[in-house]
Amino acid sequence: MYLAIIDVTPLENYHLLLTFENGEQRQFDMTPYLDLGIFQELKDVRMFRTVKKSFDTIAWDNEADIDPEMLYKESKKIGN
Repeated sequence: MYLAIIDVTPLENYHLLLTFENGEQRQFDMTPYLDLGIFQELKDVRMFRTVKKSFDTIAWDNEADIDPEMLYKESKKIGN
């Protein structure tokens, strides 16, 4: 089972602040993905900043999205 995302905030340097349904906040680095497929469009900071919560994960205006399980697994916990 995976945790749904309840909030997302774009940060500097193509990082995302993610809040999961258990209240945990984690930071996800998008830079390794910016040369892959549709994610290349996110190099445009204006497009990157269009990120929003979409159902149980996140999506951008160009219709790119990422699996919430991967976001959790590949992100780093913030704080305790």
